[in-house]
Amino acid sequence: MLIYTHPSMLDHAPPRGHAERPERLRAVLDGIAHLQAYRREAPFATHDAIARVHPIRYIDALEQAFAEARDDQIVQLDPDTYLSSASREACYRGAGAVTAAVDAVMNGEDDIAFCAVRPPGHHAEPEAPMGFCIFNNVAIGALHALDAHNLKRVAVIDFDVHHGNGTQTVAERDARVMFCSTHQSPLYPGTGAANEHGRDHNVVNEPLPAGAGSAEWRAAMERKILPAIEAFAPQLLFVSAGFDAHKADPLAQMELDDEDFAWAGRTLRQVSLRHCKGKLVSTLEGGYDLAALARSAAAFLGALQRT
Repeated sequence: MLIYTHPSMLDHAPPRGHAERPERLRAVLDGIAHLQAYRREAPFATHDAIARVHPIRYIDALEQAFAEARDDQIVQLDPDTYLSSASREACYRGAGAVTAAVDAVMNGEDDIAFCAVRPPGHHAEPEAPMGFCIFNNVAIGALHALDAHNLKRVAVIDFDVHHGNGTQTVAERDARVMFCSTHQSPLYPGTGAANEHGRDHNVVNEPLPAGAGSAEWRAAMERKILPAIEAFAPQLLFVSAGFDAHKADPLAQMELDDEDFAWAGRTLRQVSLRHCKGKLVSTLEGGYDLAALARSAAAFLGALQRT
């Protein structure tokens, strides 16, 4: 397994008390330190890679905001999303982690890669930051896989407790991308209804109520998510790995535990073996209880590695 990360991601610093804090990444890295994996430095993403998802006018506007976020000056992009002086490097390397992971996996260097990055990405719309997210890392990786490696179909499975609205928007515009999500509803950002399918029927949402636990979540995966992926037969599998559906997480009210994320690892590994020659790229999204986040990430990645 390959792990892509970079110290700059620890320096991206929202205001004190913000849920998406540097300690999250430290917890993940400590939690997975025992796994047999090769750590690699996340490179800067190219503008061309980012521009497949985010138009140049958005990138240019961000560059202006990055320039303002210096000398300990915090820039607020939306009610939940902030930039600090280190954010530019963290954002570019977060997107670069996923594109580099795609290249490594597609070139046969390893079957599995995990991008231990922050800020997360799945809420970022093509032209708007949102919900702690600035660049949509997984979407950038998905379109990079399609265009740079001449793939015809990729799938993104998102089990973060919050719906990945930005990634869904990208899938709705590109039939080569399947987007599948389990998430709590009602909850931020308010998208992801079961009747949102996309014009090409490449979007599958399984919203779950507060209090849903292992049985309900696994049933949702087995009822719609997994059959849809099997039918789509992706050539590369992406996972938006958010661990905030854990029962200990303070930002939601689902009741998953560590073993559910291990089950997800085993299950998605089998899907990747059937359709993608085992090739799977995952990237960190949410998870805000530090102990639960560390254990859940270790359970998921450990199961991927053992299967």
